[in-house]
Amino acid sequence: MIRFVLMVNKQGQTRLAQYYEELDKVERGAMEADIVRKCLARGESQCSFLEYRKYKVIYRRYASLFFIVGVEGEENELAILEFIHNLVETLDRFFENVC
Repeated sequence: MIRFVLMVNKQGQTRLAQYYEELDKVERGAMEADIVRKCLARGESQCSFLEYRKYKVIYRRYASLFFIVGVEGEENELAILEFIHNLVETLDRFFENVC
């Protein structure tokens, strides 16, 4: 089950954050900063999956935006990558030139 969706630019500024579980503001901010830092530090040759606390984090870069999704441990990573791709296509059709 999806627990959060983040959209972040290359500088690490959050453009969109949606959480599907209750987290207090301080914990959410610290977790978000840590996940974004880890995703931005990874190279192109590394895979797009990582473990963070109780979450499996799947991300994908489109142009200057990182789309990051946190899920519970049993989710299929490839299905989440497909979800990210469909989200980007939908945003691109609706807003034009998202990525």
